[in-house]
Amino acid sequence: MFRTRHSKAEPTPGHSASAADTEERDPGGRLRAPSKLHAFNRYELKYLVPSEQVPDLRAELTARMTRDRNAGPRGYGVWSLYYDTDRLRFYYEKIEGLKFRRKLRIRRYGELEEGLSEDTPVSVEIKQRVNRVTQKRRVMLPYDVARELCDRRQRIEHPGSDQDFVDEVLDLIVRLDLRPVAMTGYRREPYVGTDADLGLRVTLDHRVRGRDRDFDLRAQTESRYIISPHFAVMEVKANERAPYWVTDMAARYGLQIQRISKYCQSVEAHGMAPRSIFHLPEEDVVTESRPLPTRETSEAGSAPR
Repeated sequence: MFRTRHSKAEPTPGHSASAADTEERDPGGRLRAPSKLHAFNRYELKYLVPSEQVPDLRAELTARMTRDRNAGPRGYGVWSLYYDTDRLRFYYEKIEGLKFRRKLRIRRYGELEEGLSEDTPVSVEIKQRVNRVTQKRRVMLPYDVARELCDRRQRIEHPGSDQDFVDEVLDLIVRLDLRPVAMTGYRREPYVGTDADLGLRVTLDHRVRGRDRDFDLRAQTESRYIISPHFAVMEVKANERAPYWVTDMAARYGLQIQRISKYCQSVEAHGMAPRSIFHLPEEDVVTESRPLPTRETSEAGSAPR
């Protein structure tokens, strides 16, 4: 059972530089130390893949890896709601390449047309980067409880050892006065490593869309492509380093490592910040949240839409 109560902390209109400086300098601060529960520490590489190369790339991944058993034949939808300050602090931390940076989001796995009830589990996540290592910590909450925590700033009494993380999320929201800023959505095609590649995960993300309003994850509001639908984003996640065959495969296809942030892409595509040097090709087309073509159609050469 989840119980909520109003936080005694009052939201501030902004954050002071001194508070931020203290937070960044403290090497033992709780925002730097990942919780042992629901924590992932990984190295990440990202590539932009032209749609015409996807079938051949998929064939190589299928030969060396297995499809995630949770994915199904068409993968699954991923919808994320990102929180930031009114001055887009987390956005600029990424653009400026700070060695320690983070972002807060609520993430839902599944299709919007499947419906989302107040009891549907969603993931509340802090994703942060410390030097070259990406750390993701999360807690699964019913959707209405997640909104109580992140939107209405109420303390959630969470059973078990996740309580410290829940309190950390509330502290971050209140202290930095975070609010919903942008949403992203895409279809994820995931592969997992086996044998010598245990811990390796490669995903192909298709039809990357976003919006800057209607932040209810239940809303089937039209979104726009924030990355051209003629490209997929390939993400490589490894515990230590990516296997040689992965980087060799990328080189054979002429793929270059990219600094891709779907959140930053959504912020820039909707005019909340100037386009940075890392901005990717986009397409000014409004799209409904409809599913991808079947896998067989994609393998026949059709570009993901």
